[in-house]
Order: sequence, then structure tokens, then C-alpha cells
Amino acid sequence: MPSNNVSVVLVHGAWADGSSWAKVIAPLVAQGFDVIAAPLPLTSFADDVAALDRTLERVAGPVVLAGHAYAGAVIGATRSDKVKALVYVAALAPDEGEAVADVFYRATPHAKAPKLAPDDHGLIHLPDTAFASAFAQNASVDELAVLRAVQRPISPACITVPMARPLWKDRPAWFLIAEQDRMIVAETQHFMAKRMNARLRVLPADHTPMVTAPDTVVDIIVEAARAAEAQG
Repeated sequence: MPSNNVSVVLVHGAWADGSSWAKVIAPLVAQGFDVIAAPLPLTSFADDVAALDRTLERVAGPVVLAGHAYAGAVIGATRSDKVKALVYVAALAPDEGEAVADVFYRATPHAKAPKLAPDDHGLIHLPDTAFASAFAQNASVDELAVLRAVQRPISPACITVPMARPLWKDRPAWFLIAEQDRMIVAETQHFMAKRMNARLRVLPADHTPMVTAPDTVVDIIVEAARAAEAQG
């Protein structure tokens, strides 16, 4: 049985699924946390927020909510009173009136970032070569094989919707900045974290710290959880 009164809900980003958190889940469970990886359909922003809210309904008690990449916008859009702290892992954090695309493209893309466009079905896939060159350049061959195999496309309807008031304005937030990120450049991460007044960790990591630097991701989530527990 979990020994902590704060649960952890992990939310994956685009071109991923809950397995992207595999190296984080086991250590958190070992420390006594109840952990759930929320599945997002990636079909529209409203669909993704609704899916997260359904996951939160299943959790009893207070929650630390962690999001990677695109999921930073999703965790900022929930209105669940259960959420006591937010953790952004190389994530996007649109402000009120901004869409995900606005913050994603606010700075010049990294030279190795892939050019993205919808396919004939209106979905955006990450090119196979981009996993090793931009998405997770520090990952092992085996890790890259898994990331590529489980990728799930994202709809443009996820990234073009203006945000309402984001939850990070009303909850404490932590931000893990990945300085070697080639998808969401570090300049953009610093900009978002500063305006959020987030507690910072800065790491020489690629876009997938939960895969390539999981110990630091676990540490920042535990720090947020302990702060939430201290709130009572």
C-alpha cells in the first residue's frame, strides 16, 4: 500500500505514451507513492484535458501533477482541486490567451529540430530520424527503438487553442529545464519558468529527461510532493 498521502500523476507529451515515464514510475513507487500515468488521446486540447480530468477522478487525496513537453499545457488547464503542485519536465507552459504553438515557436528552432506538418489524415507524426537527432539524442539505441515504436501522433487541434487562466498561477510549480533540448529550446524553457516563478532545476539533458536523466526527474517530483505534504 502507498505510504505517502500525496499521489503522483504523470502526463506524457506528443509522440509518446505513458511508457515514456517507465524509469520514473518504479523509483516513485519504491518511495511509497501511488503513481498513475494518464493517457492522452492527442486528438484535441479539450479531449486531452478531459482525459486528464478522468484520471484525476480516480485518485483519492492530493496530487502532484507532472507533465512533459506538450503535456505542460494540459496540466495547466485542469481545474481539479486535488492538484497541489505542478512539475514541468522540459514542458510547454502557455499563459492565458496563448496556444501551445505560440510558445513552441517563440524562439528560433534548433538546427536539428524536425520540420513538422500534418499527414493526409490531419495528424502530425515525428519523423523516424528525429528521435535520434532531436527528440532524445542522449538515449541509448534500445531506448530510441522503444520511443520510436510507441510514438503516437498529435492533432493540430491540440496546439492551436488559446489557454484559459493556467493553473500554475494558482499552484506552486517546479520546472526542470533541459539545456540540451532540441525540440523546446532552453531559451524558451527559461522564459516560461521565469514568468511562472517556478522552482528551477537546470540539467544538461535532451528533450526526454525522464528517459535519459530519470533520477533528477524523480528528485524534483519528490521535492514537489514533500512540499505538498507540508501544506497539509
